[in-house]
Amino acid sequence: MLSRSVTVARCLSLSALFAAGAVEALELPLPPPGEDIVGEVRVIQAKYEDTFADLGTANDLGYLEMVVANPGVDPWLPGEGTEVILPTRFILPPGPREGIVINLAEYRLYYYPKDRNVVHTYPLGIGREGWSSPVAHARITAKTPNPGWYPPQSIRDEHAADGDPLPKYVPPGPDNPLGPYKMTLSVPGYLIHGSNKKFGIGMRVSHGCFRMLNHNVLALADMVPVGTSVRIINEPYKFGISNGKVYLEAHAPLDDEGAPSIVDKHAAVINALLKRNESNQLSLDWDVVREVVAAEDGLPVEIAEPREPMAVGTVIPEVF
Repeated sequence: MLSRSVTVARCLSLSALFAAGAVEALELPLPPPGEDIVGEVRVIQAKYEDTFADLGTANDLGYLEMVVANPGVDPWLPGEGTEVILPTRFILPPGPREGIVINLAEYRLYYYPKDRNVVHTYPLGIGREGWSSPVAHARITAKTPNPGWYPPQSIRDEHAADGDPLPKYVPPGPDNPLGPYKMTLSVPGYLIHGSNKKFGIGMRVSHGCFRMLNHNVLALADMVPVGTSVRIINEPYKFGISNGKVYLEAHAPLDDEGAPSIVDKHAAVINALLKRNESNQLSLDWDVVREVVAAEDGLPVEIAEPREPMAVGTVIPEVF
């Protein structure tokens, strides 16, 4: 098995074939049955005026996604001609591929339209520390274009304490934090909505709601009917199969009580692996797994190939 650095480099050398202008939207064909990976990593050359925020907006990527995929590159001034990785290859979240799935650890939403063999995926701003977004099974109960905003008393109190008092009602328009559209969730108090701020998508910035780029929320609202299921999960480690090979995609775990330890991270990886029915049929390269977990760059990396099933009772070794 190749090291993580070699496999990523090989992936990027192939992705040069996809180096091009901005994509209009991340509508991606679903993989064949039994496979889990969609999209391709892309590489572009930055222009002088580019920032990661602008490149993310143009390519349906969040700010932190861009930062972790491009270590060592200045996010505010990458520089003319600098190669910038667009991490537009994803392992689909675990569980049913239906309705909306939000993975908090990715800052990303996936939508599976009925009767179409595609997935749409968009970056999200999620709840900041102290205002965490919920893990829940919900549904969309209402859709509202050009919404007004009645700030909850808790948010008004917070702003008042910071010397920035809010009115009881903010009318629709460019100053409205809900942007041009909101979708109400069955979990009381939570919305999927646009934003009057471009920066912050793909970060922990909200009071628990899910912020989208305005062109993304309008596109999603046009497709999603009231009643659509919304499954909100928090999975920093995703395993997937593509062309007979096994991949791991790692993101920084969300934790309001301090950064998790290396032991906690490794335990979470093992737990995610054990959820897969074929976990006892994999020949994993644990050195690469450790490197992927340490990098937390959101890029799917090959870590194993399937092998003959182990005998009943075989125990996964203590590898970390």
